Amino acid sequence: MNKYVLDLRVVSVDALSEKYVLIKLTYDELLPDMIPGQFVEVLVNNGSHTFLRRPISINYVDIEKNQLWLLVAMVGDGTRSLGKLKSGDTLNCVLPLGNGFTYPDTVMQAAEKRFLLVGGGVGVAPLLYFGKELHDMGAVPSFLLGARTAKDLLLVEEFMRFGNVYLTTEDGSGGEKGFVTDHSILKHEQFDQISTCGPLPMMKAVARYAAQVNTYCEASLENMMACGLGACLCCVEKTKEGNVCVCKEGPVFNVKKLLWL
Repeated sequence: MNKYVLDLRVVSVDALSEKYVLIKLTYDELLPDMIPGQFVEVLVNNGSHTFLRRPISINYVDIEKNQLWLLVAMVGDGTRSLGKLKSGDTLNCVLPLGNGFTYPDTVMQAAEKRFLLVGGGVGVAPLLYFGKELHDMGAVPSFLLGARTAKDLLLVEEFMRFGNVYLTTEDGSGGEKGFVTDHSILKHEQFDQISTCGPLPMMKAVARYAAQVNTYCEASLENMMACGLGACLCCVEKTKEGNVCVCKEGPVFNVKKLLWL
């Protein structure tokens, strides 16, 4: 898949909470094709301490409006700068990068299979676009979304457009109390494919659950990815097949290839 360096125009920056913003971007020409699970590298113009690009998951692609959505957690100088963007500003992006989630082979297979998409915190980001694509193929995906508190649950209404949504919070302020792997849906329903993204302990717990019930599972890793092209070696992950660059070989991996189980 071809990669592009584009100056995208900011349509809006919506504050979802004190910590999270949703940035919607567009381009004068048609945006490139993008696959759920891929990411972009954005340029942060805020001085010498933020000279490295920031990797941001592709949250959603609105084909009709020619928009790319990026869900950003403002946790450092670079991402806080992104949160200060305004409508009309320009954001330089390298895209699309990496490999995405596994699609069903056919529409018939999509309608017959049961998909569980598990996300935690800002890790829910790539699951929205994947859920939308599965929905368009005739599937009814289930989203299992976790956060520390109810105010940290992100884009729940958007997820509800494309499937069934189940929530957990650590303090019990939204959905069931506990971690995603504590949710009752895992005790009452079976799935054919699980895709997950979020904090590493959460993804490892999801991978263990998938192994216990003998379900195919893939995870989108969030290693630090400075270049996005496999050149800087910042994002190397040890796997059963040797060391790999997450930005180039991933970020989505079959968990059986990782050293988690």
